[in-house]
Amino acid sequence: MKSLWMLGAGLVLMVAGALSGCTGGQSPHPYGLVVDGNPLRGRELIGHYGCGACHTIPGIYTARGRVGPPLYFWSRRTMIAGELPNTPANLIRWIRNPPSVEPGTAMPDVGVTRRQARDIAAYLYTLQ
Repeated sequence: MKSLWMLGAGLVLMVAGALSGCTGGQSPHPYGLVVDGNPLRGRELIGHYGCGACHTIPGIYTARGRVGPPLYFWSRRTMIAGELPNTPANLIRWIRNPPSVEPGTAMPDVGVTRRQARDIAAYLYTLQ
């Protein structure tokens, strides 16, 4: 009986060890400190550009849209729009001109500058 218990415990430890490298579809590290942007300004810009009309965005009370995906836990995501790895450079590219990344996307190019996109990305990467 004791050896059966030890075998079971060993199996549990092996499975746990094998799964420890799995991120469950989440990024293993947040990018908040990597983006050279101002998250407070990014939060303001999200309101200015009306992103909340399509997205639910934590920390922005008026951002309750349901057209686009909710942006909860952004810093833990691995992909952007199902097309690009979630990196600061890719997120900035997506924010600036979504149709150039995914032709036919419902997300419009609203004229965000590079500086503004960095600020918006900095805010999104605070969402953990």
